[in-house]
Amino acid sequence: MDIRQMRYFIAIAEERNITAAAHKLHMSQPPLSLQLKQMEEELGVMLVERHGKKLELTDKGELLYRHALNIVHAFEEVKNELQETDEGRKGNLSIGINTLSVPEFPEWLEAFHASYPLVYLRIVQNDSAYLAELVKNRTIELGLVRLPLANQDLNYLHLYNESFIFICRQNEKEKISMEEISHVPLILPSTEGLGSYSIIHDAFTKAQLPLQVISECSDMNVLMQLVSSGIGSTIVPESVFQSYGHPNLFAREITDAGLRSSVGLIWLKQHHLSRPARNFIDLVKLRLGINDIGHE
Repeated sequence: MDIRQMRYFIAIAEERNITAAAHKLHMSQPPLSLQLKQMEEELGVMLVERHGKKLELTDKGELLYRHALNIVHAFEEVKNELQETDEGRKGNLSIGINTLSVPEFPEWLEAFHASYPLVYLRIVQNDSAYLAELVKNRTIELGLVRLPLANQDLNYLHLYNESFIFICRQNEKEKISMEEISHVPLILPSTEGLGSYSIIHDAFTKAQLPLQVISECSDMNVLMQLVSSGIGSTIVPESVFQSYGHPNLFAREITDAGLRSSVGLIWLKQHHLSRPARNFIDLVKLRLGINDIGHE
């Protein structure tokens, strides 16, 4: 097998459909089906099980997929190192962004693209814990996440802190106390990977106040729609309301809480960081007035 075939198999494994994989690879379906057959014959194992048009990886296929990812990404690293003399004006950059969003991110991308129009950008959105895993297995090179992350394999650049705010449908007053919130039905960002749920619970536990959590939701658009419908209120970082807030919702400052969320940029330790990635980090530091890089 060569690198080209590994790219083919990665597309097949991720799309689980030959037609969709062929479309992703900008090729027709018959040659891709032939390539898959030739790979199975060369390796002497069945890589996929066919259920109509849908494909499922066998255990051998799963093993090949994991190794193919590592090999292809290692190959990309070599290519990026060889392109250092281009000062990052060409190449690829994969960036993950946290589900809870970073409002400045589109502006950073626009500025980066204006300076490096030949760099191919790939953007992935997911929760912070999952993005950390994608960085570790080199599926993406950089991740914009909510800190802290308990991971010793990552370097990070701390970007900024922001306060949590209370979101509701009533425009009664600008501020609200934790004691008042303790009597309100809440829909909170879900526990899975986001960290905000734990931060909120810890703050109320420390204050010896109960929480009336009636629902959890990891999709911020859906969460805001639920609050907008009157089912309950919520507590989220301020930038989440800036990105997802509805016209009939109101933000109120939480007066007696040290509820804060940190945003950071992460990448893999002891790993060659591509010139495009370094250029992006430099751009973010310049935009935020940051001088030093932190390490964890």
